Parts: sequence; C-alpha cells; structure tokens
Amino acid sequence: MNKVQLILLIFLSLFNQINGFYLPGVAPTNYKKGETIPLLVNHLTPSLHVTPDSKTYVYSYDYYYPKFHFCQPSGGPKKQSESLGSIIFGDRIFNSPFEIKMLEDVNCKRLCSSIYSKTDSVFVNRNIRAGYSYNWIVDGLPVAHHVEERRTKSQFYGLGFNIGEVDESSFAHIYNHFEIKIEYHKRDENNLRVVGVTVVPYSYDRNGLPEDAEENELCNPELKFIALNKNEETKVQFTYSVSFTESKTAWATRWDKYLHVYDPKIQWFSLINFSLIVIILGVTMAHILLRTLRNDIVKYNEINLDDDISDESGWKLVNGDVFRAPKNKLILSVLIGSGIQIFCMILVTIVFALLGILSPSNRGSLSTFMFMLYIFFSLVSSFVSSYIYRFFGGENWKLNMILNPLLVPGSLFMIFILLNFFLVYVQSSGAIPLGTMLAIIVIWFLISIPLSIVGSLLSFKRPLLTIPVKVNQIPRQIPTQPWYFKSVSLSLISGIFPFGSIAVEMYFIYTSLWFNRIFYMFGFLFFCFILMIMTTSLISVLMIYYLLCSENYKWHWKSMFIGGGCAIYVFLHSLFLIGGQNLGNFTSIILYIGYSIVISSFVFICCGSIGFISCFIFIRKIYAQIKID
Repeated sequence: MNKVQLILLIFLSLFNQINGFYLPGVAPTNYKKGETIPLLVNHLTPSLHVTPDSKTYVYSYDYYYPKFHFCQPSGGPKKQSESLGSIIFGDRIFNSPFEIKMLEDVNCKRLCSSIYSKTDSVFVNRNIRAGYSYNWIVDGLPVAHHVEERRTKSQFYGLGFNIGEVDESSFAHIYNHFEIKIEYHKRDENNLRVVGVTVVPYSYDRNGLPEDAEENELCNPELKFIALNKNEETKVQFTYSVSFTESKTAWATRWDKYLHVYDPKIQWFSLINFSLIVIILGVTMAHILLRTLRNDIVKYNEINLDDDISDESGWKLVNGDVFRAPKNKLILSVLIGSGIQIFCMILVTIVFALLGILSPSNRGSLSTFMFMLYIFFSLVSSFVSSYIYRFFGGENWKLNMILNPLLVPGSLFMIFILLNFFLVYVQSSGAIPLGTMLAIIVIWFLISIPLSIVGSLLSFKRPLLTIPVKVNQIPRQIPTQPWYFKSVSLSLISGIFPFGSIAVEMYFIYTSLWFNRIFYMFGFLFFCFILMIMTTSLISVLMIYYLLCSENYKWHWKSMFIGGGCAIYVFLHSLFLIGGQNLGNFTSIILYIGYSIVISSFVFICCGSIGFISCFIFIRKIYAQIKID
C-alpha cells in the first residue's frame, strides 16, 4: 500500500459512522427461555414543546418522585451503580416492578393502583403538557418508540416515550398501560440476546370496571382515555403487556436503530460551505504572507538604517513595542493555559468517540472520559501558562502556579454550585449530590493540583524563546484607532466566521444535552471542530496583521478577544434555539442561561487561546525577518 492509498484510507475512515462498536469488556448477555430480563428505570426528562401553548422545562425528575405515584417494586426501589459522568449529567437509575422473562409473553398484567390528589394531578398534567418522557433500560438498551423523520421519511428508534398525551381538546391524559415489545436474536436454544426494545403506551379509564375485571376488560381499546381531575382525587390502575419477536439484527449492530443522522444533507452542506471559507481565508493569508509581507520585508531591509525612515508606516514601525509585556499578563497566561487544556480535552474526546471507543452502551462513559481528560491535561495547562508568563517577564511564578488549577476551574465550579441550588430547589434529579461534589473536589486536589505543579516545574527547564527584536524602554504612542479596531468590534466581526463552521452541530449538541437525544455524529463534529480551529487561527492572524499595520502593538488581549468572538454567537445561538419555546418557570430560565454561559465561556477560553498562540507564532515569525539595528 503506497502513501496515497494509505492517506485515502484514513480520510475515508474518518467519515465512516462507526455503529455497533463496543468497548473491550462490554460483553453481550445471553438469556435462556424463562430467565428474568431486568427492566431498569431512569429519570424523567423534558422534551421540546408538544403543543404551541405548552411550556418547556429544562430539568429532570427522579422516576420515583412522589408526586408521579409510579408503581414501585416490592421492598422499595434500589439504586443502581453509575459512573461519575452519568451522575453529573443527571442519570438516576433504579430497579422496577416489571417482571419480564425471556420468551414468556404477558397480556395486560396488573402492576399497581395509585391515587392522585388534586395538587398532584395538576403537577402531573403540567408535565404531560411539557412533554416529559420515561427513560427505561432493558439489557443496556434504552426503551424506545418508533419515529419517522418528516424530511427524509426515514424511520428509527427515538429514546424513551412520553408519560402521557394531549388530545385535540388540550386535555392531558396519563399513560397507564404499556405494551413492551422485545426483539431478540437467536444464536441457539440457550443463547438469546436482546437487540431492541420498544413500547407502545395507552391511556385507559378503568374506574368504572369491577375490581376483579378480566384482562380483556382492563385493556379494552374501547375504553376512554383517563384524565387526572384537578378538582378531586383520581384512581389510576397501571398494567403492562410483554411480547417477543425474533430479529435478524445481530447484537453487535443493535444500536444502529438508535443512532440516526438527522437530515445529513444539511450537515454536508455546512461542512462544504465552511470548508470553502477556510480555503478563501487561507488564500488571503497566503497573499499577505507571500506578497505583501515579503515585499514589505525586502523593502524595509534595503533601507539604510542611518537614513531617515520617518515616512515609513505600518507594522514595521512597532518592532520595538510588539513584544512588550501586556497588562495583566498573569491573568492572560492563566486563561491561555486553561484554553489549551480545554482544546486538548475536546480534541482527544472527539477522536476517541470517532473511533468508536466511547460506546453508547456504556452510560456516562463520554462525560466521565472528558472529566478525567480535563484533570490530566492540567499538566499541559500549567506548562503553557507558566512558559508564557515567564516569556513576558513575569516574576511571581508561585502565584501563577497556584492560579493555574484554581482560577478557571474554580470559577466554573462555583457557577455549577450556584446552579445546583436551583436544581435542589425544584427537586430535580439533575441536582448533583453532596457526596459527588466532595468526590470531585478530592479528585481535583489529589490529581489536578500535583499535575499543575509538575507542569509549572517542567516549564522552567525549557529555555525561553528568543525575542527577535529589542524592546524599547519608552512605549511608542499609538495613533487614534478606528472604531472597528475596538475589542468588541473585532470580536463581533471575527467571531461569525468560526461560529458558522460549528453552528449546525451546536443545534444537535444542545438538543442532546437538554432533551435527551443521543449525539453520535462525531465524524461531522470532528471536521467541524477542525474547521472552527483553523478559521479561528486564520481570522485572528489576519485581524492582528491589520491591527499592527495601524501601528497598534497591543495585540495580546485583542487576539484573545478576536479568537474568542465565536463564543458571543454560540451564546446568542443558544438563546435562538430556545427562543421559540415557552420556558416554564424562572428556574428553567436561570438554568438554561446559566449553563449556556458556561458553555460559551469554554468556547471563549478555548478559541481565544488558539487565536493568541497563532498570532504569537505569526508575529515572532515576521519580525524575525527584518533587520533591526
């Protein structure tokens, strides 16, 4: 295989959506006829608005939250073990009273009866209108419902199913009968594997039936829908049925039905469109570097340094100030180090997910992996931060070493704690338990801080880069700058380009975070992320070049704001996504805006650091080419 074939093979493999790939150690469970198949229940999650007048909430509830009155197993619900990432993202998994045995059909089996008070009826009806959904798990698979995409008419499995429905008269009806359909793959008589689980829910009003009603009476399709009465107590009887269907789907590919690409044409269009933008920016940069800059350098180097060059203007005249230390260099260096830490975490996570190593069958693996990467890349963060701080003449290296693992992570952690109080107030399952918070703090102090110290010490062993020009003792006066060279203007102008490359993927990421959808299109995400980084780098260098041409040598913070300008549009985009929704209460508004600010802050620090590093390399390169006496 020659080099061209090898490169082509790698390129094609990146576009390949890898389905049905499992982590080593995640083995299939084989069942025999009559063996119990556990059905686990997870939290109740919100959906996008069901009806135009419905409200949207952005927090989840425990399945056994008392006001829902769902049936509990004998002996009470028992919590299942979960990963750290699963807990952080709100998963709360318990056992259930459903009794399912392989190849044993069940027809309209009684589960329990619940009495809903008037206040509880109002609460449940509100959440039915808000589109809250069950999230059950059978053999590691999410229990799903059949979905057909409107544009492409393709069918797939949607996660979970609603706890009720709203009829044409805007009356809410709770589902109290569940037809569970299990697909199994038969390897041999003693090796039966679950490869799909769906539920068709129904609402039956059984209050007029006798206590000893037969099965055909309890699940009679002619029964009216049951509605929870807000003026009096309502009795609801829950039942379920189970049926088995043999499937040719192999266990290794059972996730294919769940991993659906929503209208890939839009994503391909976005990918190609902004690839062209990167090419155009690259050509523009090539023009500047190969023509304008080269001509400037040749012309400047041919000048006799003893002659008067007062007529010269542009980036060459600020050579004595361009490497002057910026204001607040300590904070700047810490932010840049944290940005590189976030960049490394995101890049490695996407690559691992792209290769299929982070399997959806292992709940919480992606978020746990990201958290551990963020901790371990503290070494890189402190190294970069300490090195840049020393390059600009920083002397308080001990404070820099302390701030590296504390400033950005500590600020974000304080925001999470504040938002967690709102989750606790509404009794959401998404509220992080105190024990988990303490565990995160302990892990951070035991791993991250020592790694940060090691990173800072390693940076002292590396010789500093030389400055190609001499820094003047007296700062040069900066001419009056036009309005578009203000930091805010530069951020708004520059940020639209890198944001465009990631805008489509941001929609799917947000719906995955807030409304319990599986995001797995890591092939598209990888290339969009690379496009965003390349665009950020190119636009930052281009803008700083024009800034230097206006004889403004204060590029350090401006490069950070130019690169991080993408975050402004990320935040505005998040508001646009929820703009068509009627957020249910003040808590939902605070949570959504709060977490959107956190995400936007991550984007700002990450892209801002890329912008700074790119401009630093560019500036050092061009000033190394000119003769200075």
